[in-house]
Amino acid sequence: MDGSLIVSNILNPPVLFFFLGMTAVLVKSDLEIPAPVPKLFSLYLLLAIGFKGGVELIKSGVTQEVVLALLAAVFMACLVPLYTFFILRLKLDAYDSAAIAATYGSISAVTFITASAFLTELGIDFDGYMVAALALMESPAIIVGLILVNLFTVDGKREFAWSEVLQEAFLNSSVFLLVGSLLIGVLTGEHGWQVLEPFTQGIFYGVLTFFLLDMGLVAARRIKDLQKTGVFLISFAILVPILNAGIGLLIARFINMSRGDALLFSVLCASASYIAVPAAMRMTVPEANPSLYVSTALAVTFPFNIIVGIPLYLYGINLLWR
Repeated sequence: MDGSLIVSNILNPPVLFFFLGMTAVLVKSDLEIPAPVPKLFSLYLLLAIGFKGGVELIKSGVTQEVVLALLAAVFMACLVPLYTFFILRLKLDAYDSAAIAATYGSISAVTFITASAFLTELGIDFDGYMVAALALMESPAIIVGLILVNLFTVDGKREFAWSEVLQEAFLNSSVFLLVGSLLIGVLTGEHGWQVLEPFTQGIFYGVLTFFLLDMGLVAARRIKDLQKTGVFLISFAILVPILNAGIGLLIARFINMSRGDALLFSVLCASASYIAVPAAMRMTVPEANPSLYVSTALAVTFPFNIIVGIPLYLYGINLLWR
């Protein structure tokens, strides 16, 4: 693998600020981001990426490639929790296995946005419809995880408040804002982009950088939780994303995605949710241990993907797309 890709990724300001946040915790600095700010920046990033995706989607139109890519996204969102559940059952009970499997079947929007920034830095084009794939992959894993709990727990067939589950899965703030911004981008098109460009583009990298600084702080604080996970889960949190990305790349090659879109699709397949799915699992599967599914996704998989995973997946694309 070309080490220059990893160096190029690490030397991106947003990634360096992620390291700065982790360092602040490790050296016991009193650096702290006020609680409302990361939430605001998270909503801004979703709005900006959704709106831009909608504008790009209306430019490209709904082609056969777009439809195939979106179907592949839903397929992977359902497949990943199914096979990862049985891997996890080798060491964990059904509750923890289902919760972690759902976490890895869903996605991390910030990892996707970081990969988009990496592609922009390298001058590699990608299409706006991948934002629609991002939105579609957030929720199915929650449903699959709950089905697995029903099928494989001792007290199986227990009743869930499915209306609340579906609302959490499909109308949580991140999905709602992302889909809404995408639709507004489609409706307003190029005119809307010209109006909002200073807001959605001009300050985008600054906000992403500040958000990753906060993510570094949060991830470093979660490192202590890894003592509870053991070698098995730490290995899972690194190897399974690579496996998921590999499957994603093969699918992307089969349906002839461009290199940029293939990277974003593989990143979606490889990432893990640390916001939407944990919130849903805490509500519906209280028997599962949150320190397992949150710490593996946030303290292992997220840093691995933004530091090593993204350039590693691009290296695989460069080999397959020759």
